[in-house]
Amino acid sequence: MPYTTEEGGRLNNFAREPKVYTAEPPTDRQKQNYIILGITAAILVGGLIFVAFSVSNVS
Repeated sequence: MPYTTEEGGRLNNFAREPKVYTAEPPTDRQKQNYIILGITAAILVGGLIFVAFSVSNVS
């Protein structure tokens, strides 16, 4: 662990820095999966909203 000594003899402990790497652009397969997941999420949210309105108007 990297320690530094400050005034008065106090030790200061710094966190270890993570390795830095460059992000890679998504592959065509990953893009396709993002689209499928987005459509699925939109359908689920739309279904939840539909059910909420259906239940709230029952009286």
